[in-house]
Amino acid sequence: MNTYKTAEIAHCIGIHPNTVRLYEELGLIPKPEREPNGYRVFTDFHREQFKFARTALKVEVLQNGLRKKAIDIIKISALGDFDSAIQLTESYLQQIKREQRNAEEAITIAKQSFSRSKQGGDSTFFTRKETSDHLQISMDALRNWEMNGLLTVKRKQNGYRMYTDEDIRLLKIIRSLRCANYSLAAILRMLSALSSNPQANIRQVIDTPKESDDIISVCDKLLTSLQNAEKNAQSMLIQIDKLKKQFKTNPTL
Repeated sequence: MNTYKTAEIAHCIGIHPNTVRLYEELGLIPKPEREPNGYRVFTDFHREQFKFARTALKVEVLQNGLRKKAIDIIKISALGDFDSAIQLTESYLQQIKREQRNAEEAITIAKQSFSRSKQGGDSTFFTRKETSDHLQISMDALRNWEMNGLLTVKRKQNGYRMYTDEDIRLLKIIRSLRCANYSLAAILRMLSALSSNPQANIRQVIDTPKESDDIISVCDKLLTSLQNAEKNAQSMLIQIDKLKKQFKTNPTL
């Protein structure tokens, strides 16, 4: 069995020694044994657990508790409860697949709804409160979407907003995409693209931030992130099985 000092294990994994200590503090790796002089002693099992943790945290998928679930899996693996870690990872993988289906379905709904929104004129007008109640969207969300340029609402002479049939259809599209965890920046890209070209490939547009976009939206590639998260989750299952076998061979690790 190989053993490593803090700097050595950090070098093996490609991280800073302070990160090694942080992983220990967070419970992402087992507590290492210590030499009489207080120096930590890491093993091959620690090295594999580090690799496993980095695989689990590689993709920044934050919605619906996915990040927290990944961290929980790492901690359970660090405790040596590999059967539970496998079960949680399988559940995590299924949730990622559901998120992918929701994301793809929202794009389909948006495309269909946008096509229909170009048909017919406006005949009904709604106040913000009526719109909020009708769509079951908070008034704060309506304000936020308008402030971020997702729609422009006309006003009456008294200054009150009036939402038209077309606004309602557009809000349904936005609501569907937000429920699927697309960011406001991604939705705005899609709406802008469809306005200029109804035949635009919105699946590509919504998942591809421009270089000039704000730094926050640079990471906003939901479809790609979910696909990568699925691959990582499959790798996690393989790594947990390896950790389990390694632990069985030498339970004192």
